[in-house]
Amino acid sequence: MEQMKLESKVFSVLKDKIQMIQTEQDRAIYLVGPIRLPVNLDGETVEFKWYCWLNYDEVTEDYERIIEKLSSSNLAEYQQSSVLVYGDFEHGDDALIRMHSICHTGDIFGSKRCDCGYQLKQSMKKITEHGVGALFYLANHEGRGIGLFSKAMAYVLQENGYDTVEANESLGFVNDSRNYDDAILVLKALRVKPVTLITNNPKKLEALKNAGLYISGRVPLWGDISEYNKKYLETKIAKSGHMRDDEGTCSND
Repeated sequence: MEQMKLESKVFSVLKDKIQMIQTEQDRAIYLVGPIRLPVNLDGETVEFKWYCWLNYDEVTEDYERIIEKLSSSNLAEYQQSSVLVYGDFEHGDDALIRMHSICHTGDIFGSKRCDCGYQLKQSMKKITEHGVGALFYLANHEGRGIGLFSKAMAYVLQENGYDTVEANESLGFVNDSRNYDDAILVLKALRVKPVTLITNNPKKLEALKNAGLYISGRVPLWGDISEYNKKYLETKIAKSGHMRDDEGTCSND
């Protein structure tokens, strides 16, 4: 009986922080948040609002049932995406957003093979300086959608003369298999006003526009180019169509 009371109390705390977003398939996205998240950004504490979402194979607004099932679903074996929101994201006239693909090596370890870690921090800084925005952290986008283990094998090929695209395709993958559908549904649930996208990747702009979102502009993201990632970044432009800045400097996205 005491355990039942505890579970009921826990659900009463959680239920107002959960919402369901219907997808076209027989699945649903469950969004949890907002949650206060103070972040150390260049030595200063900046407070964001954090949401996390789960694409699940059951469509119900019985959130208690979903919560009860999660403990046996072994979610730690899978990756869930999230979004970091700053300012009055719902009502602000214009908002900066970043659709950031997870990069285990760059975001966590600070790898110089790419500039993902730099872009992650710079996006957060740009959003806070702008006053309103959101960073979508897309956990199933590792290696442009091939996964961490496959990315490691692609790195081996790159160390033996392959460029990024050649390595992915040699392993049987397409150049870029990332999908933004879930992130776009979450964005629509959080905001209906225009957004400005931080990106150098035209495919991200196209995905948002095709979903009917009003894009008021684009902010490029340049920097952290080095001897370690120069070929990688040049391949992005030559083979993946990424945009240059006014000086013709190449960049990853």
